[in-house]
Amino acid sequence: MSYLPSSPNLNSLAGILMKYPRRGVLLFKLLEDVGKSFSPLSKNVRELIISYASALNECDFSYNGHKVKSAESGINDVIIEQLKADIDSAHVDEKLKPVLRFVKKLTLTPGEITSEDTQHIFDAGWDEQAFLESVCLCAIINCMNRFVMGIGADAVGIST
Repeated sequence: MSYLPSSPNLNSLAGILMKYPRRGVLLFKLLEDVGKSFSPLSKNVRELIISYASALNECDFSYNGHKVKSAESGINDVIIEQLKADIDSAHVDEKLKPVLRFVKKLTLTPGEITSEDTQHIFDAGWDEQAFLESVCLCAIINCMNRFVMGIGADAVGIST
């Protein structure tokens, strides 16, 4: 069931987005654009960012929805838990750690982002396009997480 008073019996995200199609088109178009455009971030890195941001947001709907894709990319619950506990000791490529620190900060405390946070990404060897892609992907996933949590999809387990 959703939190929507007019449609408490909607039992799927697809049903909710059919009722409000403009919202779905806008949200998924953004995600599709990042997923299909050229990116210096590999598909695996993009999937890691999605899973990690969703885990930080405690958005089970999104996190569980991406588990299959994550597993195909070699990302499992252990890695996500390591990242949540301590990025420095997590078993991920050292080059990714500044990006993941930035994703964490942008997700949990966006008002605290500074140029120093971004400089760590560039110092690790990432270019401006990779930085922009990580920001866009993190922002879109945070938006999607808040959407599904806000309408009740996460709390009541609405399926896709």
